[in-house]
Amino acid sequence: MALDDATRAALARAVGPDNVIDDPVGRRAYECDGLTGFRVVPDLVVLPRDAAAVAAAVRACAEHRVPFVARGAGTGLSGGALPVADGIVISLARLNRVLDVDPVDRRATLEPGVTNLDVTAAAAPHGLYYAPDPSSQQVCTIGGNVAENSGGAHCLKYGFTTNHVLSMEVVLPDGSVVTLGGDTAEQSGPDLRGVFLGSEGTLGIATSITVRLLRAPETVRTLLADFPSVEAASDVVSDVVAAGIVPAAVEMMDTLAIEAAEEAVHAGYTVGTPAALVVELDGPAEECEVQFEQVKEICDRHGCTRLHIAGSVDERAAIWRGRKAAFAAVGRISPDYFVQDGVVPRTRLAETLARIAAMGDEAGLRVANVFHAGDGNLHPLVLYSAAAGETDHAEHLSSAIARLCVEMGGALSGEHGIGTDKACSMPTMFGEVDLATMDRVRSAFDPDRISNPGKVLPTPRLCGERPGRYRPHPLEESGLIDRL
Repeated sequence: MALDDATRAALARAVGPDNVIDDPVGRRAYECDGLTGFRVVPDLVVLPRDAAAVAAAVRACAEHRVPFVARGAGTGLSGGALPVADGIVISLARLNRVLDVDPVDRRATLEPGVTNLDVTAAAAPHGLYYAPDPSSQQVCTIGGNVAENSGGAHCLKYGFTTNHVLSMEVVLPDGSVVTLGGDTAEQSGPDLRGVFLGSEGTLGIATSITVRLLRAPETVRTLLADFPSVEAASDVVSDVVAAGIVPAAVEMMDTLAIEAAEEAVHAGYTVGTPAALVVELDGPAEECEVQFEQVKEICDRHGCTRLHIAGSVDERAAIWRGRKAAFAAVGRISPDYFVQDGVVPRTRLAETLARIAAMGDEAGLRVANVFHAGDGNLHPLVLYSAAAGETDHAEHLSSAIARLCVEMGGALSGEHGIGTDKACSMPTMFGEVDLATMDRVRSAFDPDRISNPGKVLPTPRLCGERPGRYRPHPLEESGLIDRL
């Protein structure tokens, strides 16, 4: 049921009439996130300018029982920010201030619309930085990173967003405001901060986030190594970790991903090589040099065909430019693609990649691979053309790859989230009791199911109803029927 005039008026009062997008063209800009295969035009978009306006908008939604979807920059890749029918989008783009940088306690407090890279920019004058670094860090927001528990290339050594968030001010789905966590990592009571992180907007909206900052490392060494096969590159990853070395990052790209990235940004990658690794070490200078020599020896042992060591800041930046541009670059060689985010044990990387290649060949679709090899977090991109009617075929292959990762002893998602894309695959990884427990936690925060409904957890099949607080039918509300 479309929004009525009373609801529209309440939302306009909550955020101010100048912060509402109601026209069809303006609303269409919010119809999807990075998962462009699914699109829903929201009934209304509101752009609050501060935390109080966010809370007021959510209270209006709760009062009128209107579902809402919080949105950062829309870079998510699992459909987490996909609007819902008869619902609104609450854009956090205008909450984009760095509220405080504390160099003594090494923390920063931010509004959710601050971009990931701008956190490091604010901390850099103090010799500090923010460690999580998704490939979209130039545009993705801290609020979105919290929702998805984002990682990035350096998560092997430094962990995910959850390892760097101290506290959050959160607007719950009824419009009340709470603080989760505190100024120190150790807090008493249940870890509700941890519950909220990675909840993909289903438990409320973070309006202020305090993160931990790290001291910039003394030394950073980066290399780009080519290999004659994906198997050889995978063996290098396993051997590096087995040697007791914990690199800051270990990234792998296959032929198709390398070709796309090199054509787009000319970073110095070898077009045609079957596989390439980006390995980065950081830390004390002496330790770095010793481990760097070990990594080079392991690369040579596995038939490395070219080893390029970054000799300057610019050369290091070029290597990373190629890796971080890969997702966008694939869009230059394919009009559409689905990307998965499964995790597999490092020891099964080569086997999994071989299976994915065979599945792609059988389906007649190209699959590019660019991923965080150090922790086995795969990002296979299934290339297709919607115009050629390949969407359903590609979606089927993409879902099959996600299930394969679980079959290999891994997980459905490492950092992109479940969203709309993988919700129906959750039963392949979790049993009924597991899913019911997650659902009860969700109901405790949002009994009316208005905060990003239909995401993460699979919807029950009976009558198409979602569990939660009883919702009277419109005919019952009008007095025409009675509940038995």
